[in-house]
Amino acid sequence: MTNLNHYLKELMVYIPEGEICLRDFQNEQKWISSNYKFGMPGIRKNLKEVIWNVEIKPFYLAKYTVTEDLYAIIMGKKFSITTMDQKPIVNVSWIDAVKFCNSLSDVLGYDKYYDCDQNSKSVVCNHSSNGFRLPTDAEWQYACKAKSKGYRYGEINEIAWYKDNSNEHVHNVGEKAPNDWGLHDMIGNVWEWCWDLYDEKIFGNYRIIRGGSWAEEERGCGATCRRKSMPDFFIDDIGFRIARSII
Repeated sequence: MTNLNHYLKELMVYIPEGEICLRDFQNEQKWISSNYKFGMPGIRKNLKEVIWNVEIKPFYLAKYTVTEDLYAIIMGKKFSITTMDQKPIVNVSWIDAVKFCNSLSDVLGYDKYYDCDQNSKSVVCNHSSNGFRLPTDAEWQYACKAKSKGYRYGEINEIAWYKDNSNEHVHNVGEKAPNDWGLHDMIGNVWEWCWDLYDEKIFGNYRIIRGGSWAEEERGCGATCRRKSMPDFFIDDIGFRIARSII
């Protein structure tokens, strides 16, 4: 356990307070009676740009995404941290990520951040908890940019594994250059689950993923790129990064 505590102490990076401007293009669905064809109504999807500012309180964010090694230890499949299994854990759903955060908090004696029902279909945050959690959408983008102004915090081949340089597979964490706050792989390698719903009105319980991956085109690997997926979905280019509130 001492080894694990030391690892996590080195892993978590202090993110200072600040503000971030978020923007997204959301769908507005409208039924159009003139598009009836074979008895089926047509749907027109209008894109509406939404812009909002979010104040960010100081918090901790992991410098790397959760690795296979750490995930195996916390979920009871391994007993010590090594330097051998430093690939990001993938094929994990949003639900899996929430369960991991609670398990890690439990192992280290922190209060659990999430209250879940038996199947983790209903998840409620305990905002007064000092336990581990997923970053919010706003926290993720704020930390990724680290006060930089562009779409990325550096030249893509220096900071990210993506379709053109990954040789079609995931890579060990930390091999590319970090941003100015010491965070690695915020762009590329694996998409990262965030806490937030994408657009509840249109997409229900779909959750946000951020950052792009080893399989993604260059245009999809950026600080402001936002995608969505079902909370029980998993695939070989989605992982996650842990955060902690400062209480």
